[in-house]
Amino acid sequence: MNKNIKIKRCGGLKTLELRDHNGLKYLVFPRIEELGMVDHLFSTRLGGVSKGYYSECNLSYTRGDDKEAVDENYRRVADALGHGKTLDDFVCTFQTHTTNIRIVTEEDRGKGPARLRDYTDIDGLITNVPGIILGSFHADCPPVYIIDPVKRAIGLVHSGWKGTKGKISAGAIEKMKENYGSDAKDLICAIGPSICGPCYEIGSDVAEEFSGSFSEKELEDYGILIPYPEGKYRLYLWNAIKLTLMQSGVSEENILVTDICTRCNPDLLFSHRIHHENRGNLCAFLSIKN
Repeated sequence: MNKNIKIKRCGGLKTLELRDHNGLKYLVFPRIEELGMVDHLFSTRLGGVSKGYYSECNLSYTRGDDKEAVDENYRRVADALGHGKTLDDFVCTFQTHTTNIRIVTEEDRGKGPARLRDYTDIDGLITNVPGIILGSFHADCPPVYIIDPVKRAIGLVHSGWKGTKGKISAGAIEKMKENYGSDAKDLICAIGPSICGPCYEIGSDVAEEFSGSFSEKELEDYGILIPYPEGKYRLYLWNAIKLTLMQSGVSEENILVTDICTRCNPDLLFSHRIHHENRGNLCAFLSIKN
């Protein structure tokens, strides 16, 4: 695989940077790094040990890849995150396109690569436990990082079209308010690498179902659902998620939006629209520093 990849970016802002740690290539939001409170990254395809169409850094155990290869990929991510992290520190979602949020405690540590998850139907995680690494799986659907630097709590959600329709980000923020006393105005949120609006063509059936969660004025004013020829539409998930975060009380200046589309960068990132089932999964990771 060509390692000299030129990233195709969306818009004029560079919100994400490509980093390298011992050959593992991953993406970060510099503004999140500047907080000094969390460790985070969004994985790429590059720098792991998986073979074939899982190449190189598949982080899913459910797609048929060799378990030892996936374990090693997680070890490399743990090393990049630093602080002596191991497989025992990850806690991962069990995604089925729900809006369900799990409160992660110390008892959950390791549920993912190190231990079997004793839960299903979980597309979002929140915690205030330092050192636990929250992880969610992606191959076009957006991750949303939620950080409360005041109460020292975090959330991470998988927000595909169904989750975005159900406003899963708002649900995670509400859970953080209930459990950690978070105030939305203190939150820093980031919408991670995922499919961009111009690449995300949907049919009228999905458009009709999705539009039920937003008013016609919101869909138009925020450029969320754009009609296209032959009864098709373009769905701008980033705009819908940003609106949901703002409606939850997050300040617009505290919302970072990815400038990297998964479908536009198939040599760097897995994309379901490009690779279909012949692919691995990317992951978003977020952890409170000890």
